[in-house]
Amino acid sequence: QVQLVESGGGSVQAGGSLRLSCAASIYTYSNYYMAWFRQAAGKEREGVAFINPYGSTNYADSVKGRFTISKDNAKNTLYLQMNVLKPEDTAMYYCAASYSGSSWSWGQGTQVTVSS
Repeated sequence: QVQLVESGGGSVQAGGSLRLSCAASIYTYSNYYMAWFRQAAGKEREGVAFINPYGSTNYADSVKGRFTISKDNAKNTLYLQMNVLKPEDTAMYYCAASYSGSSWSWGQGTQVTVSS
């Protein structure tokens, strides 16, 4: 059973930075695809950043060059470093895990609010 707990959200001014963390209770964490999704009010959930079991990463165009996804297999923890935050980054951010890369398990989310 997969359990994911996010932390690190908060309120920040535009141009600021935040680092999200996701503690994962997964038996074979290093074999999982991990990702960050976000959902803004009134919008659909969207993928923000992905990292596969081999460490390759992929980002949404809207965050490329500003966000960095990483993971520590020894600590079963996923991170999202978010720099140069914009008001449009305001959303609930969710950690997600998948063994196959298609069916995701979700955390409860952490709110990020960026003010102008």
